[in-house]
Amino acid sequence: MTDHSLAPSADTDAAQRLYDWLRPHRRVFVLTGAGISTGSGIPHYRDENGAWQRKPPIDFRAFVGDARARSRYWARSFVGWPSFAGARPNAGHQSLARWQQREPDHAVVTQNVDGLHARAGSVGVVDLHGCLDEVICLDCGARQPRESLQVELARCNPQWVGLDAAALPDGDADLEGLDFERFRTPVCGQCGGMVKPDVVFFGENVPRARVAAAQQSLAQADAMLVIGSSLMVYSGFRFARAAREAGLPLALLNRGVTRADQIATLKLQADCGATLQAALS
Repeated sequence: MTDHSLAPSADTDAAQRLYDWLRPHRRVFVLTGAGISTGSGIPHYRDENGAWQRKPPIDFRAFVGDARARSRYWARSFVGWPSFAGARPNAGHQSLARWQQREPDHAVVTQNVDGLHARAGSVGVVDLHGCLDEVICLDCGARQPRESLQVELARCNPQWVGLDAAALPDGDADLEGLDFERFRTPVCGQCGGMVKPDVVFFGENVPRARVAAAQQSLAQADAMLVIGSSLMVYSGFRFARAAREAGLPLALLNRGVTRADQIATLKLQADCGATLQAALS
């Protein structure tokens, strides 16, 4: 473990306890949530009590069935994308990546859609909910980079260029009081169909292949570590519950309550980035 003086914002007790807990384990199943990315400027979804800090993200049925909701989503996404796209891996992502490179049997699964684990150098990352950097047509399946779609959105909505607003967790922005119906939503360049970010919205199921990949990693693990997630969403909590049912030790590094507090073998309330940097270096 690194000299804690190099990471002054770390809770030294939490870092030492995490270091000691990890030492005997050679195949740790790591599940991360929004809390690991706050150090990169991407906000939390929930407060420390597990409640939504703002309105919940858009529901899939609303996105596909309500043109006004779809316009509102894309307007907010257009304004929020530059800030989201500019986020960079922080000490937490980087420390996990270096640790995994030294001990490649550890597995990283994330609920986040920012792609920061892969950019930090982690390998074999399972992005349970997809990544925002790609867009998919719901009709023909064609894909395109989100960055190229941003250019098209700017061309079609010049009056929205340059708007500034507070960032939200899913790459959109906190816009209120604007006429979203006037925002021209994107369509597929190949078939004219409806497009959406290639991420799992509320009301959608996580693709079976991703769930299977994560389950396989968990089956090979000798412990599970949750970082920065309240586990209030079942897609993540299912793995914590499965780990305990299999008799695996379960550690939680998260500020505030989690859905798995009662079944965890270790609970640490400390800053994710600084604690990981101190414990894994």
